[in-house]
Amino acid sequence: MTETVLSVGIDIGTSTTQLVFSALEIENTAGVASVPRISVVDKRIVYRSAIHFTPLLSSTVIDAEGVRRIVEAEYRAAGMDREKISAGAIIITGETARKENAETLLRSMEGLAGDFVVATAGSDLESILAGKGSGAAAYSKRERTSVVNFDIGGGTTNVAIFRNGEVTDTTCLDIGGRLVRLDPKTAVVEYIAPGLAPVISSLGLPLTEGKTASVDDLEHLSRRMAAFFDELMGLAPRSPLFESMLTAHDFRSGDRTAKHAFFSGGVADGIAGVPDGGPFVYGDIGILLGQAVRWTETYRTLDVVQAEETIRATVVGAGSHSLEISGSTIGFSDESVFPLKNLPILKLTEEDERNSLGHALLEKLHWFKDSSGRQRTVAVSFRGVENPSFDEVQRIAEDLHDGLSEYLTHSDKVILVVERDMAKALGYALRSRLGDGKKVVSIDGIKVENGDYIDIGKPLAKGRVLPVVIKTLVFGG
Repeated sequence: MTETVLSVGIDIGTSTTQLVFSALEIENTAGVASVPRISVVDKRIVYRSAIHFTPLLSSTVIDAEGVRRIVEAEYRAAGMDREKISAGAIIITGETARKENAETLLRSMEGLAGDFVVATAGSDLESILAGKGSGAAAYSKRERTSVVNFDIGGGTTNVAIFRNGEVTDTTCLDIGGRLVRLDPKTAVVEYIAPGLAPVISSLGLPLTEGKTASVDDLEHLSRRMAAFFDELMGLAPRSPLFESMLTAHDFRSGDRTAKHAFFSGGVADGIAGVPDGGPFVYGDIGILLGQAVRWTETYRTLDVVQAEETIRATVVGAGSHSLEISGSTIGFSDESVFPLKNLPILKLTEEDERNSLGHALLEKLHWFKDSSGRQRTVAVSFRGVENPSFDEVQRIAEDLHDGLSEYLTHSDKVILVVERDMAKALGYALRSRLGDGKKVVSIDGIKVENGDYIDIGKPLAKGRVLPVVIKTLVFGG
């Protein structure tokens, strides 16, 4: 039996704000005599919004009410009822994420996306979603190859490497088409992002706010900005300025190689050519930056594959690819706890499971205390046992109960995230050991790591499945 879940993606970027609505088909893919395995079997975009310029009150403040009006108008145009939206993501990207009222905007937007939605501004997650929305992840899996996706937006470039369909690394550069804004008719510079000052100075360019800029100077700057892609990928020596271009962190893996390249984001549309309105038609250097990409070693050396989505890649990723399903053997004692949002993951190692799971849990929970010593609610993750016996389930439940003894004096919720199919039995076994008022959520089929955060939505498919979004913030080497 198939069930349709409606999902929304809302991307509030440096340049543009847009929405997509997707229909996700959920189905039990297991055999009749097998344990149910509920999976997303199909994804269809059912509505694409217009692309709106993100309204700002100043260079540091987002017009939150203006953004909300855009989103509400698009809901009406799509004929969508917010109460029917079950999943999705609101993503604040690029420079917009750094505006001083970004968190206020996120809080004001949550009511427009149903009861379950992830709101985030993490560049790692943006890189992953853009790579999925552009088609890079699927191409990597289908062709069993390595692909790097550059999502070049107004304020930043999110980069993700996929190998055989799996994301292996991410990073983000402060390179985007709206970092220099100018009057389309007079070419008078209206804004230069502070982070570009060292690059402009190193080139000796006379670019100043309030002064007319020449096309040659802006082309020179754009080519230097694009050349940082070569430095990132190891195709050119890294300059002293490279570190200052990193938004948060470099690639964490030593292997930066890729056979194929995808380019998405609004600037990617400028790679193909200059539109009829000229290079400054959008009041920025986005077209020139897109043209400059063609001169890079990255573009000339790697096999460039046309992206399925360019300017919409992140919003399509947010609306269609942010959701995972846990539904093999889930268990929860109280539906009122959902949705659960922004739970940090405490991942126990296989060695912890073999030796002393309870002791390891007791020790590692201290990682999640604030400066005053108050314990934060976490999601405890571990691999689990394949086809466990009754005794094995009881032993793990007892170990968990011992390890959670101090934690349970501060929290009334226990959230377990297990990779193998044993969550329902384990949840029952743990619940029988807890006192009244303690709530247990136990899900499986989900793989997470330390440094991740997880959101768990309200039950779907008549309580048989839970929608899950993993917000990956850190990748290991």
